[in-house]
Amino acid sequence: MRVITPYVGGGFGGKVGGLQALEAAKLAKITGKPVQVAWTRAEEFFYDTFMPAAVVKLESGIDDDGNITLWDYQVYGAGTRGSDVFYDIPHHSVRVYGEWRGAPEGYHPFGVGAWRAPAANSNRFAAEQQIDIMAAAAGMDALEFRLKNTKDPRMVAVLRAVADAYGWEPGIGPRKTGRGRGLACGIDAETYVALVADVTVDSDTGHVEVDRVVCAQDMGVVVNPDGARMQMEGCIAMGLGYVLSEEIRFQGGKIEDVNFGTYELARFSQMPQIETVFVSNDDLPPKGGGEPAIINMGAVVANAIFDATGARVFRMPMTPDRVLEAIRST
Repeated sequence: MRVITPYVGGGFGGKVGGLQALEAAKLAKITGKPVQVAWTRAEEFFYDTFMPAAVVKLESGIDDDGNITLWDYQVYGAGTRGSDVFYDIPHHSVRVYGEWRGAPEGYHPFGVGAWRAPAANSNRFAAEQQIDIMAAAAGMDALEFRLKNTKDPRMVAVLRAVADAYGWEPGIGPRKTGRGRGLACGIDAETYVALVADVTVDSDTGHVEVDRVVCAQDMGVVVNPDGARMQMEGCIAMGLGYVLSEEIRFQGGKIEDVNFGTYELARFSQMPQIETVFVSNDDLPPKGGGEPAIINMGAVVANAIFDATGARVFRMPMTPDRVLEAIRST
């Protein structure tokens, strides 16, 4: 059997399963003739795998001086990636129930597959919102709170770098002016990353506009700065989709989103001003650059929405309806 695979560009997880190839191979074997398989868009949506659905339960504690004293983290479905604890917490526990892939006992109950930094997007969305919640409860600036609670030199470096590039001024939120800023950080593929985002929120409609994103990354030796920068920019652009609009809705066994008329990708008109910064670390061999910048997009936008409105949104995508509901319940 001869398989001809055309070059079709990046897949970011969507082409991992290769079910079309299996279908073509079986049909070719049955017919004894060359077979080309081309799915319709509706078939693509139906047969493809999905980003792992997840539920995160989190309890944490701080003392009177703003030190994190407790971190009890439980994630169901998404998996381990992005759940690491890099803050200085004397009592912490991370429990992961089911990986999105792996041994049979760890399989996700739904048909899921890779989606750029799988699991990390969900885990950082939960963890970095919780950090912001504690910062607000402690009456501390979001950057000051993070720096106070981690001595990891690489994390401190990316936090300071993103703050400098953004022009961060200390402040205690939420400001509730309709415009807000958010901060989030994390580790992926041994790369340390921190983001700051500016958003504008329409309190009448729940519409969120991401105006500016600044990203600082320590990825060791940067072999190709232009290529690495494009990966960071691509992560931020792609991240807007999972954060604000990309969602598959189910009704029983029926998938209601079968084309891009309802499954909304981020458009060029929605792109924010993007700025990228490399933290020099030439003592470290090159680390991953294709996914780290996307893992914090959910958290950094959610934290900015909180600063703008005082409302917390705990489910992605943060659609206008969900943002509006959160504002009205605040």
